[in-house]
Amino acid sequence: MPVPLTHPSPTSTLAATHAARRRASTRALTLNWSVPIQLLAMDIDGTLLDQQGQLSTANADAISEAAARGIEIVLVTGRRFHFALPVAETLPCDFNLIVNNGALTKSRAGQTLARHLLPVETARLALAATREFRDCASVMFDRPAERQLILEKIDWSHPLRAAYFRKNSMFLSEEAPLENCLNGEDPIQVGFTGNCTPMRRAMQLLAAHPESGRYALSLTEYAERDLSILDVLRAGVTKGMALEEWAKLRCIGRDDVMAVGDNFNDLEMLEFAGVPVVMGNAVDELKAKGWPVTGTNGQSGLADAIRRYALG
Repeated sequence: MPVPLTHPSPTSTLAATHAARRRASTRALTLNWSVPIQLLAMDIDGTLLDQQGQLSTANADAISEAAARGIEIVLVTGRRFHFALPVAETLPCDFNLIVNNGALTKSRAGQTLARHLLPVETARLALAATREFRDCASVMFDRPAERQLILEKIDWSHPLRAAYFRKNSMFLSEEAPLENCLNGEDPIQVGFTGNCTPMRRAMQLLAAHPESGRYALSLTEYAERDLSILDVLRAGVTKGMALEEWAKLRCIGRDDVMAVGDNFNDLEMLEFAGVPVVMGNAVDELKAKGWPVTGTNGQSGLADAIRRYALG
């Protein structure tokens, strides 16, 4: 069951934003008369981007055409906002972002539109239950810049994480023990990054915890790279929950929502969408659902899916 909305700005501001977006939606529907899809939600890594982390011309063109025909674009990702934004800004259209696997919804300009933070005590519980994985643990906060991501120790030579650390150095900070960063401000999530086998073990440990009902778990796995990302989020938070919440805010029915994804953390988003499409490079568990499968991210499968199912 979705947790209640909390907003960082007064209700009047959200109401004004909502009203403006509804007016924009009415205008979009005028343009969209021949297209059944009103909202297009897509994952970033493994879906929008190819294996080298690049946006293909075919994907950019298809998204631009969809936006021009009145379809609202939403990027739905496990990335945090400032790590998703450089990718998002390569798109030639307006859009909103659902980030941190559904914990935050933000505009392209960075305005927080919806937020579901992890209570401090729940974050402490997750860290206490996973002490053996402390070297790959982090705590993430919704902050403007500095100290967004806190680690107990930053290993700048880590074989899996060094490149990420270098790209995001201005947002990183150290705190030992890691629990010390939980000094009253609710974080977005507790996260773990490592090889697939230990991350699966960490997930099993958290899932079996007697108080596991206090949080949600989101797993993203790249078997070919032996890389896995595990997020501990507020109970009820998923990409699907956030997409459903946003669609309701925009007065769009699920039958008019198309979603495209490739990994475990995309499951609930695909289940919610009236038109779910799975990437050709997706994990087998998604392909087994019987949903339409498009080409791989290296083949611009997203563009093919948009043209087939959204643009007709």
